[in-house]
Amino acid sequence: MAKNALPLRHYSDIRYALLQRQEIALLDVREEAYYAEGHPLFAANVPLSKLELEILNRVPRLTTPVTLYDNGEGLAQIAAERLIALGYRNVALLAGGLQGWREAGGELFIDVNSPGKAFGELVESLAHTPSLAAQEVNALLQSDEPVVVLDSRRFDEYQTMSIPGGISVPGAELVLRARDLAPSPETKIIVNCAGRTRSIIGTQSLVNAGVRNPVYALRNGTIGWTLAGLTLAHQQNRRYGETNETAQLQAARAAREVADRAGVQRLTLAGLAALQAQDRRTIYLFDVRDAEEYAAGHLPGARHVPGGQLVQETDHYASVRGALIVLADEKSVRADMSASWLAQMGWDVAVLDELNAVDLTQRGDWKPVVPSLPALPETTPEQLAAWLEAGDTLVLDFTTSANYVASHIPGAAWLQRSLLTLMGSASLPAAKRYVVTCGSSLLARYAVEELSTLTPCPVTVLKGGNAAWRAAGLPVEQGETRLLQPRNDRYRRPYEGTDNSAAVMQAYLDWEYGLIAQLERDGTHGFNVLTPQS
Repeated sequence: MAKNALPLRHYSDIRYALLQRQEIALLDVREEAYYAEGHPLFAANVPLSKLELEILNRVPRLTTPVTLYDNGEGLAQIAAERLIALGYRNVALLAGGLQGWREAGGELFIDVNSPGKAFGELVESLAHTPSLAAQEVNALLQSDEPVVVLDSRRFDEYQTMSIPGGISVPGAELVLRARDLAPSPETKIIVNCAGRTRSIIGTQSLVNAGVRNPVYALRNGTIGWTLAGLTLAHQQNRRYGETNETAQLQAARAAREVADRAGVQRLTLAGLAALQAQDRRTIYLFDVRDAEEYAAGHLPGARHVPGGQLVQETDHYASVRGALIVLADEKSVRADMSASWLAQMGWDVAVLDELNAVDLTQRGDWKPVVPSLPALPETTPEQLAAWLEAGDTLVLDFTTSANYVASHIPGAAWLQRSLLTLMGSASLPAAKRYVVTCGSSLLARYAVEELSTLTPCPVTVLKGGNAAWRAAGLPVEQGETRLLQPRNDRYRRPYEGTDNSAAVMQAYLDWEYGLIAQLERDGTHGFNVLTPQS
């Protein structure tokens, strides 16, 4: 395909589609670290290196208008060719790439999940979400007053660092569980996350649902706690339990009222099937319950995304702005509360009504839809160990750089597929045989064809990937032992981990405070926040 054969879409085209609430997938195909340095508000990050693993799930309808861009690296053209080969029929490049967007007057947002974070700031501003500073919360915890701290992040984030005594209650579970965790209306409820967004949304969820307790967000989350000189706890394991029937009924009634106020639609399974059969628009079906419930039984075709994470990271899961989002939860509370927020964020959203346990026939984890591949040569961990002992084989590991540093096959080199695409054979260290791997070898399989065009040497897939190597009891090593390129596959969030500097954390908070002004300059968000007067 000639370099200039693809059509172009301009900044004005994208802006018009957003304002008219038309379907549009604006995809940044750079690695996440570069995406986080600046991107349009509703641009979703789908790196070229992982394109095949993600695209069919994030842009599931092949006739969706897809617009690709990079920052002059040449990645977008390659990504477009791959999408067309997969059957996408409405693919274009963003005129001028990222620089063209900027020159046309488009606003650029840094960090990741910018729509959700900007929305959270707008919610606090318009709804006047109550909050307390870290010192005030600490004083409450040291007093005799009844108080509970509910951590609205994922459980793994909570375990990394949390407020001492806090309980893990991920965002969409708050309205369902709060009445059991704070049965006395005198008990103060503090909602926290690592920064601001999930604290604000979680607190306002409880306020919107009419929980009788005094409810406050921990202002600036664990970042604020740390900047105040207070000590965080680590590896806590307090989690919510079962709800009593009365509390569940109260939560369901309140959540439905909030969803109705927000304009959430209702669908039956038959209605959903009819929409899916028409194939006229993109439809995402998400199960917003917790992981254990999902694994025990879910609707066929439903992807598991806990509701709080879906509101925070909507762009990552629903990458077609203007699509219809359908939520499933047989208890209804988590779907209704999550849907209420998505509707306020300008999404067309519906909740499945009359959903019963007998409808949840699929078991196990969600499996992504990926393009098919021909049969590829494979080798076992034991055979690979023998080859490595002979000294004529190089392992190329395409896992995330974080996973590689944590544990990899001795001598393995880490790289991304985009390096092969852009650098060609110059990026390959010499070897007589190459074995490709990643966590499961799923992503690595898509590198075989590219590698085979760069070298006459045999290329083989490690069957079962790094997981199979470890399961066989074979040795591993840690660290950045053989990186073939910089670790740009993931942006290091300032609110993650425990070793960020105070300056970095404060800069992140300052950025969040400025998001409302950016929304005003951008003008395409379509957010409509529920307030007590609305």
